[in-house]
Amino acid sequence: MPAPEHHIDFTDPAVTPLSRVQDRIAQAARIARRKAADVTLVAVSKTKTADAIAPLIAQGQRAFGENRVQEAQGKWPALIEAQPDVRLHLIGQLQSNKAEDAVRLFDCIHSLDRPSLLVALARAMDKLDRRIPLFVQVNIGEEAQKGGCTLSDLPGLLAEARTSELPLAGLMCVPPAGVEAAPYFALLAKLAADHGLTGLSMGMSEDFETAIQLGASHVRVGSALFGAR
Repeated sequence: MPAPEHHIDFTDPAVTPLSRVQDRIAQAARIARRKAADVTLVAVSKTKTADAIAPLIAQGQRAFGENRVQEAQGKWPALIEAQPDVRLHLIGQLQSNKAEDAVRLFDCIHSLDRPSLLVALARAMDKLDRRIPLFVQVNIGEEAQKGGCTLSDLPGLLAEARTSELPLAGLMCVPPAGVEAAPYFALLAKLAADHGLTGLSMGMSEDFETAIQLGASHVRVGSALFGAR
């Protein structure tokens, strides 16, 4: 008799949303002839409680993304105290007057988008004697309602960041909603290469596999891990 086909049992408690996303990352990386280990999964935990986050930490997830400094301050210190190797990424817009709080709590900032914020972050890093990597957010679709520096302002902002000697991780973008993301990811990858940067923070729950195939170093995944908001 032929051997029975092997089917993944999605009722198996060992198969979790996290393990599914990790498998999808690995498959996308294989297609792109990349190593899955070269892609950092940032679990977007904005609006989620500590009780909702704790199971992912228990399953081994270590990088988490938050949109707001104040919200993160309310729930993360206790979680980090319990699991000190957790790394926190700020993926939302940052006000300059919150720069010091952000540098104190976060391990990476994905939303540097203007010279005034660069100055505030440099001042905060000097005061706290702490250097954390920065992604420059690019308004890749040139959308008026979105944050990010314009394509024309990008060279100048990168030059200022390099002059300040702050650690530049790469570029970040959020493509326009409801359209194919691949051309925007490809454009961000080209901009990064043109400016000698390797980090690419791009791709969310609905398009992270495409982002990985186009070079993403960090993918920001929320609903595929936590469910719809």
